[in-house]
Amino acid sequence: MTTPDLPFGIDRSLLRLDDKDPYLCLHFIIVFVRDQERSLRFYADQLGFRVSVDHTFPDGNRWIEVAPPDGTAQLALVLARPGSDDEKLVGGETYIYFITEDVPAKYKEWSDRGVRFQFPPQIPAWGGIHTRFEDIDGNIFGLAGFDELTRGVEAHRRTLAQKFEAERRAAQEIEIAKQVQARLFPQVHPQAKTLEYAGLCLQARQVGGDYFDFLDLGQQRLGLVIGDVSGKGIAAALLMANLQANLRSQYSAALAHPELFLCSVNRLFYENSVDSAYASLFFAEYDDVSRRLRYANCGHLSGLILHPDNTVQRLDSTGTVLGLFPDWNCSTAEYDMSDGDLLVLYTDGITEATDSSGQEFGESQLIDRLSRHRDLPCQAALQEITQEVRSLNPDNQQDDITLILAKCRPSS
Repeated sequence: MTTPDLPFGIDRSLLRLDDKDPYLCLHFIIVFVRDQERSLRFYADQLGFRVSVDHTFPDGNRWIEVAPPDGTAQLALVLARPGSDDEKLVGGETYIYFITEDVPAKYKEWSDRGVRFQFPPQIPAWGGIHTRFEDIDGNIFGLAGFDELTRGVEAHRRTLAQKFEAERRAAQEIEIAKQVQARLFPQVHPQAKTLEYAGLCLQARQVGGDYFDFLDLGQQRLGLVIGDVSGKGIAAALLMANLQANLRSQYSAALAHPELFLCSVNRLFYENSVDSAYASLFFAEYDDVSRRLRYANCGHLSGLILHPDNTVQRLDSTGTVLGLFPDWNCSTAEYDMSDGDLLVLYTDGITEATDSSGQEFGESQLIDRLSRHRDLPCQAALQEITQEVRSLNPDNQQDDITLILAKCRPSS
């Protein structure tokens, strides 16, 4: 058997998208032979057919199906028992025709392999070109071709070549987009004496809409940003690049006027995106001297502060999402971090990740893993948690997985 999940050589690629009528195609045609192994070698070695089924049943009976390289119909090579009526059908006209775009070429190829033809290719009154050949048992088959077939095959080849080239170019462009987007994530981590931090994004597709960043705001202030743009794939990646450009081009104003800075980011994002586009964003400014955290949660998931005793404080929303409204405002809130406090910022690709049974990872499991790995360096803890989330359903990651961890250290 060639494929364990498709019995008896059923391997169909031309399935209709609709199922209004049951699927129906020609499966196999029986050709009676005297010696299955000898016939198998003829069809496989001399005609170049593929063996789609070769199965021996417990009672010793063998079932063989062969098929030409193209198409879906198959020949079943059935053993004719001596003295049976089937034996009378061996060595006669099968009324089976094979069709090819180049009869003379196939005639020469098979003749060179020892296949016996009854006559060279001829042009009959009905047009086209044909000949007849015999298998090892003398079963007679027709081989025919038509100009229309040749032209159709060539046209189909050109279509496939164009499709392949288009797919190749699209894949190349996606790879370039992936490389470009990778450069949009932080390449340099600004120095912080009292904060150890790390971030990671595992995209569900080659490019995605999750965003995180680390910004040097000056005056020993560090900006930590995480966002989630609506949509997926290329569209989301373009919006993510738009958001990143808006933030990076204006963040120098964030230190003195964070609310005005975010209002400006929203306005530009609104003006440069379609009406339905939006992004949730968590912007935090960390003072490396006082260890004070000032933040704005713009419609994003609540940030978490995991204390050394594993209790949790949530940094809830202070405003709505970016990009939906031209007139927009938000407020900021503050939190004084202490030794061992762990700031956690994440996207819903973590908490909404599901296993094969549909069970979500959820916030409670995230907090449990954070508690379990809190003594690891932030980068190591990131790797442990994100890989566990991805392993829930490694072949079907539904959303980008993005996480920032930042642990407060004692002042020197």
